Amino acid sequence: MAPFNFTHSDTSTFILMGIPGLEAAHIWISIPFFTFYIISLLGNVTLLSVVGKEQTLQKPMYLLLCMLALTDIATPTFVVPKALGIFWFNLKGITVAGCLTQMFFLHTISVMHSSTLVTMAFDRYVAICNPLRYATILSNAQIAKLGLVGFIRAVLFILPLPLLLSQQTFCANRIYPHTQCEYIAMVKMVCGDIRVSRIYGFVLMFVINGFDLTFIALSYGLIIRAVLRISSHKAHQKALNTCTAHICVLLTYYTPTFFSILTHYFGQGIAPYVHIILADLLLLIPPMLNPIIYGVKMKELRDKVVKYTCRSSADTKFTQSSADTRDNISSGLQCPSGNCQIVREYVNQH
Repeated sequence: MAPFNFTHSDTSTFILMGIPGLEAAHIWISIPFFTFYIISLLGNVTLLSVVGKEQTLQKPMYLLLCMLALTDIATPTFVVPKALGIFWFNLKGITVAGCLTQMFFLHTISVMHSSTLVTMAFDRYVAICNPLRYATILSNAQIAKLGLVGFIRAVLFILPLPLLLSQQTFCANRIYPHTQCEYIAMVKMVCGDIRVSRIYGFVLMFVINGFDLTFIALSYGLIIRAVLRISSHKAHQKALNTCTAHICVLLTYYTPTFFSILTHYFGQGIAPYVHIILADLLLLIPPMLNPIIYGVKMKELRDKVVKYTCRSSADTKFTQSSADTRDNISSGLQCPSGNCQIVREYVNQH
């Protein structure tokens, strides 16, 4: 947990307070935290499992969904276990190294998530505006390369943040009013010159979000222009429907992100626990909603999920029925509804 080089702050510890002002409600707050996390894991693992098993889904659009699902699994996993430790067992201590490491991974995954959304916007642009060349421009290999570029970009942009902070001296008061190690909050705990860290963080926010949102807006501007040139109303509807799920995911990610950033910089009169709850919801709500959105909006994916779910349920029921029938056979009882022959065939096959 100590990949960064520290000065004398090496052995120090921060005290994560959870949600100050709402300590009495920590147990109740932990219920939605835990629920959202489990739903997020189930949804995203199901998506990855179905795409991995179904050959017909192993194409660029669904590989992008898998990349998004991986970031959606990683994001709450770096936050929720520690938060639940605070809520349930009062385990508030975390080393400076551990705090900076958590911050690095959280922000790296966030940048990767944004890169994936940009790639998905480009995917929709090519699918609608240049469908005949779609297979050439966006093959599975190209998607893998774009994913690697997104990962490298995230690491290169975020790595300086913990490196800069690791060279700073933190104040004697190590009480950290949060459930997670967030960059903006950590900067406020430094007792030295933080101009370089502040400027880099501020520029980084505008460069990453500015570039990504500009590219997404450009892609959708070209998509709308292409759709408006189509004379058929039915074709209009079909083209726009292919983008609905992606637009919903964009809104669930960028809307709370910017709202949280604005409250940090301009919401001095807002209660501290509001900032903390917003930051936590930003890491919990999108990962939970994304697989639901794509499952509802994409018929092909929904049908495959239902297929595998029903098959798993049917196998479980048949296995139980077969076990009961075998017990009947061994007890000398008559098999109900001719199940003996079915059991013999099932046993021979398995």
